[in-house]
Amino acid sequence: MKKVILISIDGMRPDGFSLCGNPFCQEMMNIGSYTLEGRTVFPSVTLPCHMSLFHSVPPERHGITTNVYIPFARPINGLFEQIKNSGGVSAMYYGWEPLRDVSRPASLKYAGYINAYTEDATDGLLTDMAIDRIEKSKPDFVFLYMVETDEKGGHDNGWMSDGYLNYINAAIENVKRVYETYGNEYTIIVTADHGGHGRSHGSNLPEDMTIPMFFIGDSFKAGEKLENITILDIAPTVADIMSVPKAPEWEGRSIVK
Repeated sequence: MKKVILISIDGMRPDGFSLCGNPFCQEMMNIGSYTLEGRTVFPSVTLPCHMSLFHSVPPERHGITTNVYIPFARPINGLFEQIKNSGGVSAMYYGWEPLRDVSRPASLKYAGYINAYTEDATDGLLTDMAIDRIEKSKPDFVFLYMVETDEKGGHDNGWMSDGYLNYINAAIENVKRVYETYGNEYTIIVTADHGGHGRSHGSNLPEDMTIPMFFIGDSFKAGEKLENITILDIAPTVADIMSVPKAPEWEGRSIVK
């Protein structure tokens, strides 16, 4: 079973990525396949977007349209459950508490949570925790979620403000640390869940709906620009990399060739 690290940078717009000033941004496009024109789901809100990411169905199918979790009317196995059922081990590190519901109970072996509202440099601390767990246990799948770009960058300072770009810069620096430490052992996928405009998001405006995505590993061609990719495609892609069966209800497509 090949191993994967999935990194979600909350609220990262493609133009924010391009303008944040971190030189590793260009390196990410050089060493992996990528799109700066990916599409998320509507409403472009954190919990619905991540539910769609992990379950490969739109909000009208999973039923979650706000940041409040409700049980699925018709349950669907998500990526964590498919990995667990295939004998894989998963870990998750996150800075926003409602995100716990993207995984079903007993589907994770390792997890770490830091409240980004009460702690500083949360994204860096969570990256430290993920790197430490990988060093100790080498889990098959690791999900690292960074929220400061959205909460402190976008909502507090405004999307495309200097403060917002600084938080993206810091998030990309964390991606660089993960890649330099474990890029030879893990495929690394980096995505956003949604973008934003002003100090908000959730609309169907292009600024909210357009997201960047990066796929770095031997399953992907270096420097290839991808077309027509959506957030629903991530779970099937991870499943293919890891040789894990896809749930029959998933609507996205794998981009592994």
